[in-house]
Amino acid sequence: MSTNSTAGYLDRLGLRGNPEPTLGNLRTLHRAHVERIPYETLDFHRGVPAGLDPGESVRRIVEHHRGGYCFQLNGAFGTLLTALGYEVTLHSVGVQGTEDPAPVGVNGNHLALTVSGDAFEGRWLADVGLGFAFHEPLPLRAGRTVQGPFAYALAPSAAGPGVWRLDHQPVRGFTGADISTAEARIDEFGAEHVRLSTAPDSEFVRTARVQRRDALGTDLLLGRVLTRITADGEARREIDDAGEWFGVLRDTFGLPLDDLDAAERRRLWEVVCAAHEGWLTARR
Repeated sequence: MSTNSTAGYLDRLGLRGNPEPTLGNLRTLHRAHVERIPYETLDFHRGVPAGLDPGESVRRIVEHHRGGYCFQLNGAFGTLLTALGYEVTLHSVGVQGTEDPAPVGVNGNHLALTVSGDAFEGRWLADVGLGFAFHEPLPLRAGRTVQGPFAYALAPSAAGPGVWRLDHQPVRGFTGADISTAEARIDEFGAEHVRLSTAPDSEFVRTARVQRRDALGTDLLLGRVLTRITADGEARREIDDAGEWFGVLRDTFGLPLDDLDAAERRRLWEVVCAAHEGWLTARR
């Protein structure tokens, strides 16, 4: 990762200088990432999903002011952390969604990171690519952590030896995850990325999703429905106007979409509306 790319990435996070690889700085980097770089699947709905190469993901974040989803965001974040002097390991994860909450073990439908450094003890679980996941990294040891309206519990998994179990309460977006302690490579997730980004039955293909996390909760845009979730509950509204929808992407999620021309933006709105109408029909 070049010096310019590192500086550009830190600038996107609202940070300056060359932060030392300390635990405090890891927390700062993680918070800034989930607050400023959204989880988003918009290009899936344009029929042009980006690949998994971490260098490409970094360029999308730095040069095009875009986000990504699990493989892309965590791949890019791991690249940044490595450039800053952290020891980073990629791990295969199996996430259980709310539609099918049964444990699946480590099936590779998600990627997470563990991070360590000379300036702090132990390994920490980092994940900037799971919409309802943590605001700050978690210590990789058994225990429960509360962050805003969500609680996360880590324990050895029943899926087998060498696997951690992450449970998430209250259940929103996912019920839990099984995390392998073995090291993974980004290219191992290629087939799963193709399935998640192109298969008609993939939840990411059925509905456009944009999400950001902060200390108090999360903002979630599913199709044309914008929801703010905090410890006080949920505030939800439906967006009917294209101008307002793109304004929400820009102002709430930091996605100006300057890399899309007028025709591409119009087509994206049409696809999102068609999926939204299909969702409404299915609910009737």
